[in-house]
Amino acid sequence: LFFIGVCGKSAQIPLFTWLPDAMAGPTPVSALIHAATMVTAGIYLIARMHFMYDLVPVTQLVIGITGCLTALVAATIALKQNDIKKILAYSTVSQLGFMAVALAAGAYITAIFHLVTHSFFKALLFLGAGSVIHGLHGEQDIRQMGGLRHKMRWTYGVMLVGTIAIAGLPPLSGFFSKDEILTAVHSHNMGFFIALALASAFTAWYMFRMFASVFHGAFRGKNETWEHVHEAPWSMRGPLVVLAVLSLAGGLL
Repeated sequence: LFFIGVCGKSAQIPLFTWLPDAMAGPTPVSALIHAATMVTAGIYLIARMHFMYDLVPVTQLVIGITGCLTALVAATIALKQNDIKKILAYSTVSQLGFMAVALAAGAYITAIFHLVTHSFFKALLFLGAGSVIHGLHGEQDIRQMGGLRHKMRWTYGVMLVGTIAIAGLPPLSGFFSKDEILTAVHSHNMGFFIALALASAFTAWYMFRMFASVFHGAFRGKNETWEHVHEAPWSMRGPLVVLAVLSLAGGLL
């Protein structure tokens, strides 16, 4: 019953559909609540109550299966999304699936480690998306973007850091926590490991698809929109730089 509560709170299948819909709110709210604070409470609950779950292996199996399904299904949905915030929303659901599988494997410290590193790079990505939306005067469809690296160099740089971190490339923070999860799961259950390895590949796929659609190629929107594209002010860029540094060094710490 505790775990059913966790499914609702931490957006596990089948109770995850509220999270992408909740992304309609302002981007700083999405960055705080959906990347770092609210959705992670369920993961924290199981980690704190690990002594109970250790006594009931069948519950850990249920958590593992649920986490694998969540990580895979959310990642496959993210592959076909065109709203920049929806991609990041389904990405959050997928990463919460990773944390749940780590809990199922008994790697409680690793799950919390990924929770922390995820809060760095996901908050960075959400605020970076907010900077892009701000620069394009409210446009969120990645099909109407492209070539923004020429006019938004700071946002381009920090979003590149966030994208590499969530894709799990060394030496950024996401590499260390994802690698620890996969190592722990590999020795626990090979089926879970294969599911998470596949979800990891999908993560890199949809994140670099989003990144390339937004910042590379030619601009696909209206000409008057392109003329008014501008970099965010320093009040918005400052937190992005701080989060980019944490995403770079968070794993090494």
